[in-house]
Amino acid sequence: MAENSGKKRLVVGLVAAAVLVVGAAGALYAMRSGAFQGNGAASAEKSDLARHARGGLTALETPVELAVAPDQVFTDSEGEEVTFADFRGRVVVVNLWAMWCAPCRTEMPTLAALQQGYPEDRMLVLPINVDTGDEAVADAVSFLEVHEPLPFYSDRSFRLPFVFPGAGKMPQTILLDRQGRVRAWMAGEADWNSAEARALVDALLAEEP
Repeated sequence: MAENSGKKRLVVGLVAAAVLVVGAAGALYAMRSGAFQGNGAASAEKSDLARHARGGLTALETPVELAVAPDQVFTDSEGEEVTFADFRGRVVVVNLWAMWCAPCRTEMPTLAALQQGYPEDRMLVLPINVDTGDEAVADAVSFLEVHEPLPFYSDRSFRLPFVFPGAGKMPQTILLDRQGRVRAWMAGEADWNSAEARALVDALLAEEP
């Protein structure tokens, strides 16, 4: 009897462990997929914006199935909470970056140059720093001050890189239309002041509001 009781406890323990593993995997999947379930990163379907995936933007993804940017909270330079819904009404170039990411720092001047070519009430470059430590965040603030007119936004939870299709890759740049929908995204360094990048922005600006 004692032997059977021990076996039963072992089986119950193994089942409980399996449930925990499946639950954790499900939670990770939910965090990664966010608002983009059913719209995979490697989708074979491309929108008409795919014509801009050339030159330095050959890795650009332009999904046909559109999803609104997730409602993940992040903060502005004053520590006030904001979401992507706060920026609707203009084209937004979201850039997820960190000080530990060398390609992120390399492409930042091109993002600043892109912003200088457009009024902020029509097109906004929105760099969101995902460093988590106090010292790294302070360094990020100082770094971005050199790249005017870019504002400082922060996601110290490090969740945003996983709720967009890039699934944690850095840097990650996402273009939102005036309705706040993800129209194009790219993981990896690029020249965001190139003719291809500006043509992409212009195409979104030319759409009906």
